[in-house]
Amino acid sequence: MASSLRFPLGEFVPPSVITEAQRAAWIAAIAKLPEDLSAVVSPLDEAWLERPYRPGGWTVQQVVHHLADSHMNSLVRFKWALTEEQPTIKAYDEKAWAECPDRAAWPVSATLGFLAALHERWVALLSGMSPSDWRRGFVHPESGPITLDVNLGVYAWHGRHHLAHITSLLARESPSA
Repeated sequence: MASSLRFPLGEFVPPSVITEAQRAAWIAAIAKLPEDLSAVVSPLDEAWLERPYRPGGWTVQQVVHHLADSHMNSLVRFKWALTEEQPTIKAYDEKAWAECPDRAAWPVSATLGFLAALHERWVALLSGMSPSDWRRGFVHPESGPITLDVNLGVYAWHGRHHLAHITSLLARESPSA
């Protein structure tokens, strides 16, 4: 049960061959995430926003802020990879970022708006990339080399993964569940 709470969709495993159709589906998932997340999170009151999605896990609020932080970093990584030759990117401590002061001071509604604008811009970048751009990549200091093709899949999964954390919590613990 603990593994299904932590990874409700399973862990991301890239396909051996990434097709244009797969890429288009991943871009569509990235485009749709802000709308789907907003539909689930906007109706929640403060008590729900402060609930962890699993024992020892982040609160719903932290998950929403994390998505913005993580996807902002991913957009920057795409731009580095498109403008530099195999750059080594800077990793960040996502757990520490989840505890920064903006976590409590910045409303979830503002983060949802930020995420929508961020994804709109990110999708514009992704939609304009050439076939050769997808083979470019970066070096993650902990994970090693990553192509933009694979990184796209990781982040399409990442958004759905965290959305599933929230929807699973609601399904398990809402009064109508």
